[in-house]
Amino acid sequence: MRSDALLEMRSIVKSFSGVRALEGVSLAVHRGECLGLCGENGAGKSTLMKVLSGVYPHGSFEGDILWEGQPLRAHSVRDSEQAGIVIIHQELMLVQQLSVAENIFLGNEITRPGGRMDYDAMHAQARQLLERLHLSDVDVTAPVMHYGSGQQQLFEIAKALAKNARLLILDEPTSSLSAQEIAVLLSIIEDLKRSGVACIYISHKLDEVKQVCTSIAVLRDGRHIGTRPTTEMRVDDIITMMVGREMHALFPPVQSQVGEVVMEASGITCWDTNNPLRKRVDNMGFAVRRGEILGVAGLVGAGRTEMVSALFGAYPGRSTAQITLGGQPVRISTPAQAIACGLGLVPEDRKRHGIVPLLGVGANITLATLAQHARGQHIDQDAEQAVVQREIQRLHIKTASPSLQIASLSGGNQQKAVLTKMVLTMPKVLILDEPTRGVDVGSKYDIYQMIADLAAAGVAIVLVSSEMPEILGMSHRVLVMGEGQLRGDFINQGLTQERILAAAINAEPCRAAA
Repeated sequence: MRSDALLEMRSIVKSFSGVRALEGVSLAVHRGECLGLCGENGAGKSTLMKVLSGVYPHGSFEGDILWEGQPLRAHSVRDSEQAGIVIIHQELMLVQQLSVAENIFLGNEITRPGGRMDYDAMHAQARQLLERLHLSDVDVTAPVMHYGSGQQQLFEIAKALAKNARLLILDEPTSSLSAQEIAVLLSIIEDLKRSGVACIYISHKLDEVKQVCTSIAVLRDGRHIGTRPTTEMRVDDIITMMVGREMHALFPPVQSQVGEVVMEASGITCWDTNNPLRKRVDNMGFAVRRGEILGVAGLVGAGRTEMVSALFGAYPGRSTAQITLGGQPVRISTPAQAIACGLGLVPEDRKRHGIVPLLGVGANITLATLAQHARGQHIDQDAEQAVVQREIQRLHIKTASPSLQIASLSGGNQQKAVLTKMVLTMPKVLILDEPTRGVDVGSKYDIYQMIADLAAAGVAIVLVSSEMPEILGMSHRVLVMGEGQLRGDFINQGLTQERILAAAINAEPCRAAA
């Protein structure tokens, strides 16, 4: 390692209950450099960053951290922030009801003599910080809730700069951003690099890593596999280092025979929960067939999640839909009714709607099918555990024990557990809303293989995704939504991202498939 590094982490070892999560990891970051940190879920990326940012204090791990050549012994997050190391988490840490300026200086307020907050100074400095991020049209006195996710992500960066961040850690910063918002964020990271700010960029989107990072470090199973200049690495090289094997194709072949219509839905309408005069989904309708993977694409805010939530009886506001399953009309107003009818949903936000964080991995997996293991008033625990062990092995879920709290698992392993929970209900139609968001490339392949196997077994799949390659790589047919309406219905033969995007922004519906 070069001796002029801003940060050096030397032989970091971190254990939990005797199990090593990090095995002697060493990294270096230099001023003005953006280091990409890649690895599968559970590889140790988050653990390493928690060591660096003071979440795991000095003394709770082995090894050394050097900051500008001097030992850094952070006993808290505040200690690391005072040194100039600031982490921006995947879940934004903003208080929606507070103003933009109040959020930027939260915990770091500018005060007058006597302790009163100096709002004039905070407003002025907030405007300066946002202008540095090319946000000159933001009202810093307005609540954060008035701004979209892309702008809120930049508010987090402004908050970090207000703490004089010299090393910025970005954890999956684009997971909920549109393509345009991603382009803005990556441009700002380039500006920060030019101003001497160092970055560690954690992402499963390897095209972004290649675009913005100077060099790339790969972790696998808690070990540092290597660090190489970005110019010397192809995406395939990164994947091979991450998973320990070559992957010749990201998407497995879908070998299913598309059969008769399984579900038909019409008149799907959802009203905004805050504005009852506004429709989030407006008279949508579609059909999906046995063994078909039906992709649903669209820009952020198109109404895709609202639409599938209404079908599953989980939309929080007022909604209507006429649904036919297996040729019979059904009435669904709750998720329990949906599951009983043969409809399953893997929700977009697994942490809020997919898992019970304090329950074990096994308990989460069998949560929707517990009645199958009931023997009178008792649960046949042996039968339940046999199913849990089978599913953990089948999907390669990495957990020390089925009783381990699911919240302690990586995102990819949590997602596999949510998927198998719904699959165990034996659905005729399975709706997958952003099933690989925040999931590493190895786990993605496992999930794609599971989707392909389900389709081959005759399950109708509705795949909602913001990732165009995923839609094009897995779907037989693609629906395109825009502003709550159906804008396109295409057979996936020669279909391009450009055609999908053109349909998404076109005000006139167009159809290319019956």
